[in-house]
Amino acid sequence: MRRGLLNATAFAFAMANVETMIVVYLRRLYYPEGFQFPLVIIDTPTFLLELAREAATVVMLATFGIAAGRTKAGRFGYFMIGFGLWDIFYYVWLKMILNWPASLLTWDVLFLIPVPWIGPVMAPVSVACTLIGMGVVLLILEARGPVLPAGKAVWSAQVTAAAIIIYSFTIDVWPRLDADGTLLSQWVPVTYHWWMLILGQLLAISTFVGWARKAHQTRMPDVSDV
Repeated sequence: MRRGLLNATAFAFAMANVETMIVVYLRRLYYPEGFQFPLVIIDTPTFLLELAREAATVVMLATFGIAAGRTKAGRFGYFMIGFGLWDIFYYVWLKMILNWPASLLTWDVLFLIPVPWIGPVMAPVSVACTLIGMGVVLLILEARGPVLPAGKAVWSAQVTAAAIIIYSFTIDVWPRLDADGTLLSQWVPVTYHWWMLILGQLLAISTFVGWARKAHQTRMPDVSDV
């Protein structure tokens, strides 16, 4: 497990560096004076390339989890840890290279699929910390033995929590999606819906903890049990 966590950290650190370098180049092209809102609407070919790159990033993290874990719990755990560390290290690299963001409350474009996700840096970092914590718990459960599968109720709660958090990043973007991007290019975000982030986080953590406390009870009997 220690070796796996070390490998996950190294992978996320390197992958975040690659991601950061791409963003540095994009900012030099579209924000020569430094990134700030309102957004510059990039050309369609570049936008499509960015969508493909982001999708490929998720695939890379997923395949890393599949390769690193021994069981379903371990694979998903490594995916969550890799995702969380990658997100945090991305901002670490940006701070080292561009001295940005100025603070954890600085606004950023977080993702582009299916629409731009926009929010303060602290929001995705908090989600990343939750993912890392959950991932570590999954690895501990994997090390203990067979894990009780999460039922439909747990999965439904996790999906709902994720949807709430994602919506907190996109709720103010959807009304500003017009054909030529004029509304989005004139918008400077001011208020973030923190209550949605907190609600989603609480739902995800509480249902996960409730499941994890019972998950290890399905261990296989040993000689002393017979």
